[in-house]
Amino acid sequence: TAYGAADRIWVLKELNGAPVTARTTLTFPEPGRLEGRAPCNSFSGQQNVPYPWFKAAAVVTTRSTCADQMPETAFLNALQAATLPEVLADTLILSNTDGLEMVFKAAE
Repeated sequence: TAYGAADRIWVLKELNGAPVTARTTLTFPEPGRLEGRAPCNSFSGQQNVPYPWFKAAAVVTTRSTCADQMPETAFLNALQAATLPEVLADTLILSNTDGLEMVFKAAE
């Protein structure tokens, strides 16, 4: 979070090359913490590994019932599988060596 991702609201635009239409956000409110909004529920967790690594740990969500649970599950699984962060101006990319790619843009 100390390398350009803090103090911004990141909006997920693509997951593995597919556009994301449900507003899905990620923030880093303080060192070691992450939170945001998945397609249906709010979530929070820890991010304690040092840069240049990423690890979403102890992720918990609210318990709203969703009409379509698949986008929620896909996002949360991807977030927890991401291991590599890259910040380029207003773009945050979370990825891993298995081909995962999450592309976020900073909210205006």
